[in-house]
Amino acid sequence: MRRLATSAAVAALMAGLAPAALAHTAVAPAAASSTQAQELRGAPVADLIARVDIPWKRFQLDNGLTVLVNEDHKAPVVAVSVWYNVGSKDEPKGSTGFAHLFEHLMFGGSENSPSSHIQTMNAAGATALNGTTWFDRTNYFQTVPTPALEYTLYLESDRMGHLLGQVSQEVLDLQRGVVQNEKRQGDNQPYGLTYYATLEALFPEGHPYRHSTIGSMADLDAASMDTVRQWFIDNYGPNNSVLVLSGDITEAKARELVSKYFGGIKAGPVNTPAAADVPTLAAPVSQTLHDRVAQARVSRNWVTPGMLHEDTVPLSVAASVLGGLNSSRLDNALVRGDQTASGVSAGNQVFQRVSMFSYSVTVKPGQDHEAVAAKMDAEFNRLMADGPTQDEIDRVVTQYASRTIQGLEQANGKASVLAEGQLYAGDPDHYKKQLERYASVTPQQVKDAMQRWLTRPVYSQTVLPGEREAYVDAAATPSGATPTPAAEIVRVQRDPAPAIGDVKNVDFPDVERATLSNGIEVVYVHSTAVPVTRIALEFDAGIAADRADRLGAHTLMLNVMEEGSTTRDSLALAEAQERLGATLGFGSSMDRTVASLSSVSTNLEPSLTLFADVLRNPAFSPSEVERIRAQRLARLASEKTQPAALASRAFPSLVYGETHPYGRPSSGSGTPEVITALTREDLVGEYQTWIRPDNAKLFVVSDLPLSQVTEQLNAAFGDWRAPSVAKGVKDFSAPLPQTSARIVLIDRPQSPQSIIMGGQVLPVSGTDDNLVLGLGNTVLGTDFMSRINADLRETKGWSYGVRGSIMTYQGRSPYIVNAPVQADRTGESVQALLDQYNRFLGGEGVTPAEHERTIKGDTRSLAGSYETSNAVLGALRSNSLYGRPDSYQEGLAARINATTAAQMDAAVKAAIDPTKFVWVVVGDAEKVKPQLEALGLPVEVRDID
Repeated sequence: MRRLATSAAVAALMAGLAPAALAHTAVAPAAASSTQAQELRGAPVADLIARVDIPWKRFQLDNGLTVLVNEDHKAPVVAVSVWYNVGSKDEPKGSTGFAHLFEHLMFGGSENSPSSHIQTMNAAGATALNGTTWFDRTNYFQTVPTPALEYTLYLESDRMGHLLGQVSQEVLDLQRGVVQNEKRQGDNQPYGLTYYATLEALFPEGHPYRHSTIGSMADLDAASMDTVRQWFIDNYGPNNSVLVLSGDITEAKARELVSKYFGGIKAGPVNTPAAADVPTLAAPVSQTLHDRVAQARVSRNWVTPGMLHEDTVPLSVAASVLGGLNSSRLDNALVRGDQTASGVSAGNQVFQRVSMFSYSVTVKPGQDHEAVAAKMDAEFNRLMADGPTQDEIDRVVTQYASRTIQGLEQANGKASVLAEGQLYAGDPDHYKKQLERYASVTPQQVKDAMQRWLTRPVYSQTVLPGEREAYVDAAATPSGATPTPAAEIVRVQRDPAPAIGDVKNVDFPDVERATLSNGIEVVYVHSTAVPVTRIALEFDAGIAADRADRLGAHTLMLNVMEEGSTTRDSLALAEAQERLGATLGFGSSMDRTVASLSSVSTNLEPSLTLFADVLRNPAFSPSEVERIRAQRLARLASEKTQPAALASRAFPSLVYGETHPYGRPSSGSGTPEVITALTREDLVGEYQTWIRPDNAKLFVVSDLPLSQVTEQLNAAFGDWRAPSVAKGVKDFSAPLPQTSARIVLIDRPQSPQSIIMGGQVLPVSGTDDNLVLGLGNTVLGTDFMSRINADLRETKGWSYGVRGSIMTYQGRSPYIVNAPVQADRTGESVQALLDQYNRFLGGEGVTPAEHERTIKGDTRSLAGSYETSNAVLGALRSNSLYGRPDSYQEGLAARINATTAAQMDAAVKAAIDPTKFVWVVVGDAEKVKPQLEALGLPVEVRDID
């Protein structure tokens, strides 16, 4: 057992703060008072910013590779992050989407490691493994156990220097299909086509930022071997990249290993990222689009200066004040004020050469969108004319600094901060300059920047409910799939990859306990990685606490709780959080309800004052009840437009039955009929039944000692007493239905992709020992190279990703397959899924190779699984929910290593039965129904309502 060690990057970040007085408040909810509680103040933001530091060393190889090293031994892991200075803005005409397509090709293996990079790195124990592409860069990252670092550097260097021999026409065609399904998945969402229109309106023809990163179907179709090879040669040289190593590594060791594996790679062509000006529209442009959405949305958009311009921070602050903060001008005017909007937003999306400033409103159903937009514009014009207040700026900056501090806990988070600064500004400390700019910005600077840039002609976009514009899909036979054969690449054979050393068993931190004066148990772990305290106050409730005839009551009660106490109204609560840099949240899983607090520890005491006020003194103001009710009804209408939400709402009752506590959507949003009928008294009763100290447990991860945390928790909650009403009890006595294979098709016209969701209720509960079953299902359903994902994504290219998961509830748990697939392959995909399950269960169980990579990957990855306080907090809560001992995590490796392939096969066969799977398919029935009927299963068609 261990204590979480202090991180050198953020040690001693903050000085002390005089504690604010805590009010001991009443239990019974009451109407909100017009007198607001005394304002809570935290540490000066300048004190926070001055102490943020990520130590680094930099060196460069002769081939131009820039290397940054952040030494931090808090955990036995190293983040390996490679950033290439090329993105979608660098794509020539006719090659849109190539940067992102090439990102996918980089995961297909390399000349001296020809298997999937994801499969190989998973077996090495990697966590936080992925790659991303954006306008300005492409990056690849993974966090690995220290003994796997050398092996990882070998693989990354092989991808950088020896990739093309592994990229065959077959690989290109496969990943082309995967990327096009990724595009369909995004395009299939409500408002999913609007970003394309925004870019084309804001930027002139030929501008580097005019096209989206995902690209066009036609250009992806045209990608040939020669063009993708040239992309690699032109852009993936070591002199065009930054390598960051962050974690359990020294500069000397980094120099040795990086020189050994990357030093022999030849420099590539000198790459100068595409220049791009900040275009101004000749005149205002207005555009109206139609989509299958429930609510109109209106936005205003401008192109503004890029990352390094002096006006970028003031404009970002302006966006936060306007519509980014929870206390923003638009929230106060349109959401809290006249309540004509169900949501607002504003942001300044910052890129290397340009930024995009926008603000928008989602109009509440029944409201005139033009009138609401006029009110939105009035708030914008008022801010631009008068500027923000200093208090508004202070709240923006405190929130920004707090999030920055909390983001420094993870090795990969620090690696990304350093890489971004080096890549775009030539300075790994660029983040410090940004913090300083935020801390010093003035109201006048914000006002001046707005007037300089946002008085220019605007692009206005309105999206109205209606039939979507025609969708341009991929060609049946992509032109790039049948080109003139490309020349053969001569592979360069290197020495074999180094072996991965022994990875020590995870050393989970010591768990301590205390009890508050009123009997609430405190489960605590000490972590000094960052000066932050994270608290989860859990109640034995959850979505399963809803009565079958009152679905949605529990989460509506939580939503109203967040909007005002008897001493602070909704606006005062939002402003208090922002002043403290604290984050309060309420939510529910199926089995638990949680109130969470994340705070820089210097501000913990006033943050706990706020936390306790919200929990103990909810006002349930009648006006707030009505406002949140209207928002929930709008959300329910929106869920009917979202393909995944439609599937998730339909599936649970089909396998659990209508009356079982688990037979309701995991969103907990309820039904319009119930939400409309609920009264304030119903919500007060729901609160008194479930949100109470005799139904609660506290989980804490903090850099403060347990004694200090307990003292502050006692001051906030120790005198909280349970009400006289009976504590809630969940009833799981409803029998489960006997299910058989059938299909429920929900008709969603104009869907280029279908959502397939299938599964059953398993004969196991979350409190059972399901470790072996989980390992078996890793092979079958959850690993990147699981049987079903390897088939539908990595072999057939019909999906962006497929997963079959055990959803671990405290009681009887479901098995759910989730497969978004291209519409014309819907029926074949259901059959392919059934074939994979039947083959596995029919004798083609876990192979020796699958067994080895699963056992090694699951044991090695434990080293990085509890790197952050959030991960530790989650483990504490899971152990409590499922009845596991504190030593559970430390015992995992031995148990996993002892598991045989035969045991994995037997566990899967005993639990999963595809003949009981009920399938829900959301798609265009005109295209999909004939495909499904050909499968020979009963098909029931439902409309969205």
